[in-house]
Amino acid sequence: MENTIIAILAVLGGLVVGIIGGYAVRRVIQGRRSESIKLDASKILEEAGAQRRSILLEAKEEAAEARTSGETELRERRAELQRIESRLSNREENSERRAVNVERRERTLTEREASADQQRAELEELRQEELRQLEAISGLSIREAREVQMRQGEEEIQHDLARRYRELEAVAEEEAEGKARRTLATAIHRLASDVVSEMTVSTIPLPSDDMKGRLIGREGRNIRAIEKNTGVDLIIDETPVAVTISCFDPIRREVARLAITSLMVDGRIHPARVEEMVARAEKDVAATIWKSGEQAVFDAGVRGLDPEVIKLLGRLKFRYSYGENVLQHSLEVSHLAGMMASEIGADVKIAKAGGLLHDLGKALSHEVEGPHAEIGATVAARHKVSDVVCVCIAEHHNDYMSSVEAFLVSAADAISAARPGSRRDTVENYVKRLEALEEVGRTFNGVERCFAIQAGREIRIMVEPDTVDDVAASKMARDIVKKIEDTLTYPGQIKVMVIRESRSIEFAR
Repeated sequence: MENTIIAILAVLGGLVVGIIGGYAVRRVIQGRRSESIKLDASKILEEAGAQRRSILLEAKEEAAEARTSGETELRERRAELQRIESRLSNREENSERRAVNVERRERTLTEREASADQQRAELEELRQEELRQLEAISGLSIREAREVQMRQGEEEIQHDLARRYRELEAVAEEEAEGKARRTLATAIHRLASDVVSEMTVSTIPLPSDDMKGRLIGREGRNIRAIEKNTGVDLIIDETPVAVTISCFDPIRREVARLAITSLMVDGRIHPARVEEMVARAEKDVAATIWKSGEQAVFDAGVRGLDPEVIKLLGRLKFRYSYGENVLQHSLEVSHLAGMMASEIGADVKIAKAGGLLHDLGKALSHEVEGPHAEIGATVAARHKVSDVVCVCIAEHHNDYMSSVEAFLVSAADAISAARPGSRRDTVENYVKRLEALEEVGRTFNGVERCFAIQAGREIRIMVEPDTVDDVAASKMARDIVKKIEDTLTYPGQIKVMVIRESRSIEFAR
C-alpha cells in the first residue's frame, strides 16, 4: 500500500516537474519568438519609413514638373490668345475697309445701271426706227417677215430631213436588200407550182339545141325543179348549144353543173329524176371537198387540224379570186412561207399552217359578213387552231404584223398573187387601174410625164430637173406611194420610180 502511494506520489511529482519544465521551456520559446517578432516589426517600420520618404520625394518632384508644364502651357495659351486677338483686330479693320469698298461699288453700279437703262432705251428707239425703215424698204411687216423666215426654216428643215432620210434609207437598203432578195429568190426557186388560170365554170355545153327544151320541160317544170333543188339560176337564152348557171355560191354552182351533166347523160329529165341527181351531185361534191381538203393538208404537211377546218379548206377548191384558184393559191402560200421560214430560221410549222389557212374565211365569205381575214381567224380559233396560227390568218392583210411568221405569210401571199399569170382580170378593169395609177402620179407638181408599166406593177415618173432636185424627188416617191396606198385598190405591190435627169442643150448658129 505504501509502495503504491509512493509510486503515485512519484508519478505526480514527475508530472509536476514535467509541467513546470514544459512551461519554462515554452516561456523561453515565446520569449525568443517575441524578440524575433519585434525585430521583424522594427525592420518593417524602417522599410515603411524609407518608402514614405521616397514617395514624398517623388511626389514633390512630380508636383514640381506639373507646375512647370502648367506654367509653360499657360504661357503658350496666352500667346495664342494674343495672336487670335491680333487677327480679329486685323479682320475688323479689313471688314471696315471692305464695307467702304462695297458702298463705293454699289454707288458705281447704281450709276452704271442708270446709264445702261438709258442706253437700252436709246437702243430700243434705234431698233424701232430701224424696223420701221426695214418695213418701209421691204414692204413687209414684222409678222409677215417672221412668217417668211419660218417658211424658209421649215423648207430647210424638210430638205435636211429628206436628205437624212434618203441617206438612212440607202444604208438600210444596202444592208437588207441583198439578204431579202436571196431569201425570196431561194424560196421562189424552190417552189415549182403550176400556173393557175382557170375560170369559174358558168356555162354547160349541150349536145344539141333540143336539149334546151328538155331541160325546160313541159311548162317549165324541169327548170323550176333544177333551180329549186340547187338554189341557182339557170339561164337558157339564144346562145347555141350552151346554158348558163348563175349563183354566187360556188358550191351550189358546182352541184348544179354536176346534176345537169348527169341528167343530160342519163336522158331522163323530170322533177323526180332532178331531185335524185341533185342529191347524188351533193354527195359527190361533199366527197370532192373532203378529198381536196385532205390532199391539201397532206401536201402542205400540216397536222392536227379539225375535220371541219379540213372541209372548209376543201371548199376553197371551188372558189376563185381574179381567176386564181384559192385552194391552189393557199397551198402555194404555205410552201412559200415554209421555205422562207426555213431560210431565216423562223418556225416552219407555224408559217406553213398560217399560209395554208390564211384564206380560210373566203370559204364562208358568202355566208358571214366581214373581212375574210377576220372570218378565217375566228373560225380557226373556234376549232382550236393555235393562237399563233390565228394571228397569221388575221394579220396577213395588215400593215403591221406582230410576229415573224405573220409577216412571212403576208409576203408569201403577195408573191403568189403577184406572180405573172396567177390572176386574170378584164381588159376594162385593167385599163382603168392603169389610168388611175398614172393619174395619181400626175397630181404632183414638177411631174413631166408618167407611165404605168409591168401590168400596173410599176409606175415611172419623169420630173422636171429644174423644179425638183434629188432630195425632193426622193420625198415625192414616198408621197406618191402613200397616196397610192390611200386611194387605190390593187393586188400585190406597186413599184414607184421617180426619174430626174439633167439635160445640156446648146444651139449651133
